[in-house]
Amino acid sequence: MKRLRQTGMIPAVLYGHGQETLMLTVPAKEMNKAINLGSYVVELKGACNENALIKEVQWDAFGIDVLHVDLTRVSEKEAIEITLPLELKGDAPGANRGGEVKFLQNELKIMCPADRLPEKIEVNISELDVDQTISASDIVLPQGVELGEDGTTPIVICTPKASDEPEDADGEPTPAAEN
Repeated sequence: MKRLRQTGMIPAVLYGHGQETLMLTVPAKEMNKAINLGSYVVELKGACNENALIKEVQWDAFGIDVLHVDLTRVSEKEAIEITLPLELKGDAPGANRGGEVKFLQNELKIMCPADRLPEKIEVNISELDVDQTISASDIVLPQGVELGEDGTTPIVICTPKASDEPEDADGEPTPAAEN
């Protein structure tokens, strides 16, 4: 395997759709480019001409070089289930009112046709105020994309910031003790 990688190729396994499992080699440069661009579906050319979903990537100990890739066959219109990263967009008004925005989940499971697979899911927090939550079902998904998990899952919350001053029983700040 080391010799193979020294030639600029990466070992890969292609499986799925009830077809035979194939052992492949893919160009390291192209696979690294696809992974770095956040691609999930790649087009295979050569001995095997089909689309495949990058299912799993094995990295070296430093997380720099790809050692092996598992690929699953997919057709362009086939619905696939995948977990994608979430990205916050906008400024939460609650953060300007003394609140603190907390990201509770940084990934979301979705289902969509392979040809409509987005790179990431954006979560608009421009209306998030103090003591409010954005749940999975509140996220506006791209056309053709469906939620693949429970819609009540909390994704982002805006909580009041904890005060640094100690409070007395009435909730009033306690004056600092004098020495």
